[in-house]
Amino acid sequence: MDTALANRLAASVRAADPDRYFSTLFAPAPQRPFLFALYAFNAELARVAQTVREPMLGAIRLEWWRETAEGAAKGSPRNLDVAKGLAALLAQRPVALADLEALIAARAFDSSADRFADFASLENYIDATSGAVMRLAAQLLGGNPALVREAARAYGLTGLLRSLPFHNERHKLYLPLDLLAALHVTPEEFFHLETNDPRFVAAMRQTALMARDHFFAARAQPRPGLALPAILPAALVPVYLRKLSRARDVPIHRRQMALLSAAMKRRL
Repeated sequence: MDTALANRLAASVRAADPDRYFSTLFAPAPQRPFLFALYAFNAELARVAQTVREPMLGAIRLEWWRETAEGAAKGSPRNLDVAKGLAALLAQRPVALADLEALIAARAFDSSADRFADFASLENYIDATSGAVMRLAAQLLGGNPALVREAARAYGLTGLLRSLPFHNERHKLYLPLDLLAALHVTPEEFFHLETNDPRFVAAMRQTALMARDHFFAARAQPRPGLALPAILPAALVPVYLRKLSRARDVPIHRRQMALLSAAMKRRL
């Protein structure tokens, strides 16, 4: 991949997804541009729901990205850095167009009115989105994609908790309906709860406990070996969970230290 293109993709990932950007710095240098191409594409898909107000507009944008990926697979990418990065990724690394199309299809939920019935449905969504990105990254690095599921679920649930205020503002529910029913709160009521409301706190706590359980399950697995840079973002789960009750994010330098510690230990 062209060095200038790789540098631009790295910059875009650093701005949109700093956790994956800093994790990628622990990957072998020849693989980094391709990881950045994958992560930049994922960031664009995640951004779709943030920029549209109607499900139909979201579907149109996702179809545009499907056509973009298809053109990249044919060696005729659109004049976009992400598209050119995808063309290099598909041509030079073990990533298939079907993998990218599956990611696009899974992201349809984000701009739809659909809801998850239970935690199993939510975790299936995580497996198909951020989990799929981790699996593809592990595969790209020559690691075992089967080792990433627990780490991906831990990181995905934690990310959901961190973004709840944003999703509540746009009235998009990611927490499962059975959890809200157990707390005797409707989705519309949940969107307007104060963060110190006992029902909001209980929903956060229950989801955080599941994220923690997945994290410890990931930590108990064999060392990820070559796949380590792919799952390194999950090393931030304990740091993020400790900050959930506070009104500030984790500083970049604190995240970098957590990633460095996990990288040196060669495990989460």
